[in-house]
Amino acid sequence: MFSLMKRGAAVATMVAATVAFTACSTTGSDDEASSSDGEMVTVTTNSGEVEVPKNPAKVVVLDNTSAETVKAFGVTPVAIPKQLFSSDQLTTWVDDDDVKDVGTHSEPKFDVIEDVEPTVIIGGYRFSKYDDDLKKIADASGGAFIDVAANDDSEGGRVAQMTRQTEALGKIFGKEDQADQIVAEFQAKLDAAKQAATGQTVFLANVSGGKIDNGAKRISPLTAPLNVKDVFAGDEGDIHQNSGLTPEAIAQANPEWVIVMDRDAAVATDGEQATPAKAVFDAQEAFANTTFKKENHTVYLDPQFYVREGIQGYGESYAQIAQAMGSGN
Repeated sequence: MFSLMKRGAAVATMVAATVAFTACSTTGSDDEASSSDGEMVTVTTNSGEVEVPKNPAKVVVLDNTSAETVKAFGVTPVAIPKQLFSSDQLTTWVDDDDVKDVGTHSEPKFDVIEDVEPTVIIGGYRFSKYDDDLKKIADASGGAFIDVAANDDSEGGRVAQMTRQTEALGKIFGKEDQADQIVAEFQAKLDAAKQAATGQTVFLANVSGGKIDNGAKRISPLTAPLNVKDVFAGDEGDIHQNSGLTPEAIAQANPEWVIVMDRDAAVATDGEQATPAKAVFDAQEAFANTTFKKENHTVYLDPQFYVREGIQGYGESYAQIAQAMGSGN
């Protein structure tokens, strides 16, 4: 499947080089060396404890739930899935020609990952089905593969896993204090949202293909820690398919609040002009007499929420919810 054999003659050289983890690339944190001369740290991942080089020289970041934290630590990866990381927060990575593009989780370019000879591959989440393949590539380059992605099945749910994920990445990159600060800021925003959420009924909406549908499958991990009641509880929907939910059915459910994810905005490619979620909602005559419409109780999440999903994106969303629901509107 891969072109691993092409390096067969150079294996001994590669192994020797990885012992020192020389900082020959431009990756690594801005304020310290990109390698720690062979120092290893043990981190807890979704598959158990893994030994990882501290301050790794060549980092491949595939997990979008980790990406913004890695960037916050001042690290520039050698390869990423640029189409998935095309959010405003990661533009500098996407526009950097020295950062290679590994394709997407639908069509990954494993040869690109091999060629950069990664010290660490941060995988999981959308790329989780390729864990075994990615581990083989990491092993062949003398590096490590980790999956610390925040997911709904983690102990304590996605929100609790975000804290563990941030702390693990902080340990790897020698940024423990900064990781603690990120977690503290996130917790403060979550606490504010918890205080504002006092049992309100909500519709968790997804705008895709210019249509409003049930987005609970992707948004419910966000609202799980909050005291809100989904009017379509138990029917999570599939954001990749049309469930047949109509504006009239939404109006009949008459939620007090609506929280909206704009999938169209997040996945629009160059040259595409997606209709903003707000415009789609404003065009629905069926909503005219609903509580959320009359009271202006609609929270539009960051347009890139669908592809962000890390601790920063969740924190910003909690701040939005806290401000909206706590404002007395």
